[in-house]
Amino acid sequence: MALGAFVWSIVLGTALAKPSAGGAGAHMQKGIEMAQQKQYDAAVGEFTKAIEANPKDPRGYTNRGTAYRASSRLPDAYADFSKAIEVAPKDEVAYRERGMTAVMQSQFDAALPDFEKAIQLKPDDPFAYKFRGYAEIGLNQWDKAVADFTLVIQKQPDDAQSYDRRAWANRNLKNYDAAIADYTVLIQKNPNDAEHLVKRGSTYTAMQDYEKAIADYQAALKLKPDDYDTVQRLQYVQSMLAAKNAPPPPSVTPTPTPKAGLITPLNVGLGIAVLIVIAVVVRFLTRGRAEETSTRVR
Repeated sequence: MALGAFVWSIVLGTALAKPSAGGAGAHMQKGIEMAQQKQYDAAVGEFTKAIEANPKDPRGYTNRGTAYRASSRLPDAYADFSKAIEVAPKDEVAYRERGMTAVMQSQFDAALPDFEKAIQLKPDDPFAYKFRGYAEIGLNQWDKAVADFTLVIQKQPDDAQSYDRRAWANRNLKNYDAAIADYTVLIQKNPNDAEHLVKRGSTYTAMQDYEKAIADYQAALKLKPDDYDTVQRLQYVQSMLAAKNAPPPPSVTPTPTPKAGLITPLNVGLGIAVLIVIAVVVRFLTRGRAEETSTRVR
């Protein structure tokens, strides 16, 4: 389920459940029906009429804000949630939904105070913790996100999104075993869930447990054979496993280099040079000396 649709379903289950009686209530109910049919422009029109009939009812602003958000008009949605808070400062839903709208605009720091206020006003609301977990993931506050999604899972054990996001936070903390456990829960709940088979396979890859990664990628490809990204992931881990299991290369003993003998061209050349030098020196020393004359009478 897309995030916008998911948020809308939450609001339908809370703020939109009991429209007030009278003209405003009729427009409110009609707006809810239009929104459920994804006719968001028509829903905005009905909620606007409800606001005009009863501008002091925060639900009109909250409902219209939700319709704006579902049609991707996020600044308008944020303004309506802010107006609902102005009209009813203790309206937990308005704080929560304004915080979620901030998250959808990647304004994670701005979202946190709204979730804190929503939790303060209604500590047992799992959705406020869940949305705060999204903001904490956006801020890389992995430990806090794990704690919030754990609270949600304790209250709503079948909330698949909270398992998924807690697994992602644990992966970033390198708590791979915890991430594997959450992905396994999701796969057990839905064996045809190719997405979480791939995510668990990626986690096994990070653990260098290539055999299990291969098994998960192959199972995912049976469900979605045209998923080229998963094909590439499978090829990668297969190559990594092959490299891991390859035998070490044989050791090569270097061939010793034979030592050169004494009679080499270099040595012969050096010897000749030495002899020449000696001859020159001797010649120089004996130059100019009178040759001795024999006195022997012949």
